[in-house]
Amino acid sequence: MFMTKEVMNEARVGQYEEKLRVAMLEGDVGSLEALLADELVFVNHFGQFLTKQDDLVAHRSKILKFSNIEIGEQVIKLLGDVAVTSTKAFLQGTVGEEEINHEMSYSRVWKEQNGTLQIVAGHCSAVVS
Repeated sequence: MFMTKEVMNEARVGQYEEKLRVAMLEGDVGSLEALLADELVFVNHFGQFLTKQDDLVAHRSKILKFSNIEIGEQVIKLLGDVAVTSTKAFLQGTVGEEEINHEMSYSRVWKEQNGTLQIVAGHCSAVVS
């Protein structure tokens, strides 16, 4: 039996971005665990470096909860076995007791690993009007 290797293309990367949006919105830690690479380095809008485990703990403990994530502009660039996405999203929810009601801009690096795509690096910043 031969396994066909999926090709890195914009449509596939877009599907993974949507899987990530849904997992974040639902607080689906299992899906997030599959989408985030073990070696993930994420820089949040405060300039803090976060790991995969940091992100999973925030979702698992419900410290971070989203009630709405609306995707705005999105650009996908293919670079061999990685893809870089730049996405603007309007977020609503809570971080602890603090309300989230912001437009954010995300950059992510998706890498082909073991037949799936995973995020190996990311960064977000607040969009200032």
